[in-house]
Amino acid sequence: MLTWITNNIGTIITCAVLALIVGAVIVSMIRKKRKGKSVVCNCGSCSSCPMSGQCHSK
Repeated sequence: MLTWITNNIGTIITCAVLALIVGAVIVSMIRKKRKGKSVVCNCGSCSSCPMSGQCHSK
């Protein structure tokens, strides 16, 4: 078991880092949604955004 871990430590670290990044993105999206902000739109100018009708209810 220890040999397998030492042979694959680069892959294990890479997967762990990617899992942390994906987790951080998901947590960020959840926090934005709870605050009532749009998860999709970050452009600042919603009048020119083609998704403005989807992310802002009227």
